[in-house]
Amino acid sequence: MMIKNSKQPTRAVFAFVAAALLVSLPLGKALQFAYFPYHAGTQSSTIIEVQKGISPNDLTKKLVSHGVISSGKDFIWLGRLTRQWGRVKAGEYQVSPGMSPMQIFSTLTSGISVIYPITVREGENLYEIAESLADKKLINSPEEFTRLCFDQEFIASFPRFKDAPPKSLEGFLFPDTYNFNHSLTKYDIARQMVRHFFDYWKAEHDTRSATLGMTPSQIITLASMIERETGAPEERPLISSVFYNRIRKKMRLQSDPTTIYGIWKRYRGNLLKADLMEKNEYNTYQVPGLPVGPISNPGALAIQAALYPTQSSFLYFVSHNDGTHEFTSTYEAHLAAVRKFQLDPKAREGKSWRDLAKKTNPKKE
Repeated sequence: MMIKNSKQPTRAVFAFVAAALLVSLPLGKALQFAYFPYHAGTQSSTIIEVQKGISPNDLTKKLVSHGVISSGKDFIWLGRLTRQWGRVKAGEYQVSPGMSPMQIFSTLTSGISVIYPITVREGENLYEIAESLADKKLINSPEEFTRLCFDQEFIASFPRFKDAPPKSLEGFLFPDTYNFNHSLTKYDIARQMVRHFFDYWKAEHDTRSATLGMTPSQIITLASMIERETGAPEERPLISSVFYNRIRKKMRLQSDPTTIYGIWKRYRGNLLKADLMEKNEYNTYQVPGLPVGPISNPGALAIQAALYPTQSSFLYFVSHNDGTHEFTSTYEAHLAAVRKFQLDPKAREGKSWRDLAKKTNPKKE
């Protein structure tokens, strides 16, 4: 008899046949159930969650209720006969009635769970990341993840933070695309992101920070501001130079994104004069120097810009309304740029910071 639709090794087939004969089961019926799909050729599939310690009966009931197998009794028997039940691993698995029961067991014992890609974009903050994780149901709620990111005991569990733990994990959730599954805890997810940051941050970065008279945490704070201020890659070193120049002159940094971060929970898209006047540890209109910590999670290019600013005399920049900026060295020139690009309604007509995104990512149009 030719056995179709099976990916099992020949040795496994012979072992199965021998076992079936030993327990005096009808061989044809046994093979028919084990190696042939319930609905051959079907394109539909479903995701089955296998909890740690789940019983064969409960797992089989799930498969039957989703229409993946034809007989729960035969599936339980098959698992015992082939000693598969002890090899089933916790996780989420994509199975289909187009798979044979032996193929389903192969999936359930593989440990290769369904993954949910999460992209942490350069400049996203921990609140935005928490929302993305909650949307994919990888955490119970955004608040659960944000609380963890401020948990000093958890932060201190990272050896690199032991001597000088930051206020939160903001700035250290490294931008990248992560493949998570529902078997991971919030701790696992945060650890992966922070460890990725430390995979990037080398001893040479520590050395360069010291040369600049900055701590690594201050560099990340500055990089987080640079990331939020511009989406134009070529501008990052210039933005960095403006901030360094202002720090040297003991000028307030007056960065809108820091003010927004300080009022994030109530911010609704419009920055008011009262917000700029509010005294909090992130509002660089009110506090001297850098804010108390990062305001976003910067990518490698923003960190590089914070470490290696362009040499310039610029002290100001104002938006062109298209994602780029006008850089000036004097207050008078800055005021002229404000009048030209911000106060003149014609300068704003038909322009948006999204225009820059279209230029840099034309495939997304």
